[in-house]
Amino acid sequence: MNKNITITCLLGAIAVTLGAMGAHALKNSLSAAAMNSFETAVRYQLFHVFLLLFINTHSATSNSFRNKMTWLIVLGIFLFSGSIYGIYLLKIPVNFVWFITPIGGLLLTLSWLLTAFYFFKKKSNKL
Repeated sequence: MNKNITITCLLGAIAVTLGAMGAHALKNSLSAAAMNSFETAVRYQLFHVFLLLFINTHSATSNSFRNKMTWLIVLGIFLFSGSIYGIYLLKIPVNFVWFITPIGGLLLTLSWLLTAFYFFKKKSNKL
């Protein structure tokens, strides 16, 4: 579990750092639409950091579930937010990564659905 919390905290620190960078260093170099996309990547990363914190600290989650969900969400963040960061920070052409962003989004959506299913299956007296 400590490994998962460490990963979660690092993802949170990266999101805050990139958010600050976007708000200050990139605001004059990106168009309004590009800035909106960049902010979406940061926001989604932070949303999923909170999901990871919940999953990895909730007493009703098993170690197996925590580990699987941590890697699913990390992969989703990497593909979704990472592809957007790559476009705007590394200047990777959109035509090289256009298909990666929605795959990441699907993994992030799946992580929420699997979490809902996991808790739905749990008996209420175990929460």
